[in-house]
Amino acid sequence: MKVINNNKRFQILLQLIADIIAVWLGFAIQLYLRFFSGLIDTIAEPTFIDYISGSFLMTFFWLTIFLLFGMYKEWYVRSPFSEFYSIIKISLFGCFIIVFLIFTSNNTSLIRVLFLVYFAISVFTFTFFRFLIRRIQIKLRKKGIIKIPILIVGKLKPSIEFYIDALKCKTWGYDVRGIILYENEKNNDTYDTITPIICTEKNDIENIIQQLKPAEIVLSAGIPESKELFLIEEICIKYNIKLSIFPNLYDHFTGRTKTQNLYGVPLIEVSFRVVKPLQYVVKRMFDIVFSLIVLIVGIPIWIIIAIIIRLETEGNPIYSQKRVGRNNKIFTIYKFRSMKKSADKKQQWAQAQDPRVTKVGKILRKTHLDEMPQFFNILIGDMSVVGPRPEQPILVEEFAAKLKFYNRRHLIRPGLTGWNQILRPVYDNNFNEVKLKTKNDFWYIENFSLGLDVEIVVRTMVVVLTGRGQA
Repeated sequence: MKVINNNKRFQILLQLIADIIAVWLGFAIQLYLRFFSGLIDTIAEPTFIDYISGSFLMTFFWLTIFLLFGMYKEWYVRSPFSEFYSIIKISLFGCFIIVFLIFTSNNTSLIRVLFLVYFAISVFTFTFFRFLIRRIQIKLRKKGIIKIPILIVGKLKPSIEFYIDALKCKTWGYDVRGIILYENEKNNDTYDTITPIICTEKNDIENIIQQLKPAEIVLSAGIPESKELFLIEEICIKYNIKLSIFPNLYDHFTGRTKTQNLYGVPLIEVSFRVVKPLQYVVKRMFDIVFSLIVLIVGIPIWIIIAIIIRLETEGNPIYSQKRVGRNNKIFTIYKFRSMKKSADKKQQWAQAQDPRVTKVGKILRKTHLDEMPQFFNILIGDMSVVGPRPEQPILVEEFAAKLKFYNRRHLIRPGLTGWNQILRPVYDNNFNEVKLKTKNDFWYIENFSLGLDVEIVVRTMVVVLTGRGQA
């Protein structure tokens, strides 16, 4: 019997198979009722080729919608009612688009009937096959074919209790690779034959995780210090490891991450995906359209600015610098040069009334026109129109050493403007400003919406037009 150790792709494949079967069967039922049942008057008669080509198109359509609405995750650990409600919402949305795009008849009663029929068929087929695939997943976990390698971190007693529960509840599919203890506790020998117990120094946990390669970390009760939780959380983000906690640790994570109760498992999942896939797509489309408009419409202005900069100072009119982007990826940011060429030699915080700034640079900074080349960064995907401002790698390293949770601001793309720039259009010339900025960045990440992005863009324009920028 082949064991599949948390093959996430395999689990997604099962869900894809279920949805594809549902689409093809549902489309066949729809064609039959629409054209062959005699219940609806029609003169058309689709061929088998029409069914095949239509099925492929419908498969692409529905899978895209399911992907955008975040339906390809571990639904087996969540309430089946929650999945059912999601299918209803998605089916309602998808069927509305189908009817709107396909049917041009003036017979509104026919359109309403077809919409209700398609909606009912979609809900039934998707629900039935998703429920079926959930039962198959549970069976595979129960038989030990699908296993999730996990590490338990915390105090000995609650960790052992959870480990014993995991042994009893085969449907969870947990394969406990070890229990990590931050403190040497007595009577460890009693459990040595059950599972490996690892007593470690705080700095060694990342090495252990790299060696055992868990897919999930479960935090048990009894971790006394928040900084230890911060460390584990950052490691999970770095190595893309799922993090679950006992309910009595919930208070530590509220307000900074999104938590989801798991169905049938006495844990709470800490979700590091703070923006839904559909929101990412909408935000990215907004970025592309907005940046294209600015870059194309402003071509004459950008050329004139480049010429003026070159006449005043030596060097390339476009200034480039390394910055830290989404998931801590280093990228090159572009700006119109606003400082003397000698300013390149030393990396430091920008200052108000900075003596390195040229005469033209003061005007560019005051109007924020120096930032315009960053729309190219936005177009190619390094940045977004709205998001936390990107920092230099050396400053990120410094800030992260002082603020353990600082790197969470890199969960999304950095932005040309942001919530903090609206509230506090000042330079970060001291660490207190950095802390305030980070707090504002977190607020934006946790409350993201397209409406908020539009508001920030409009308010940024007001800042620019009123000359509230700093030179």
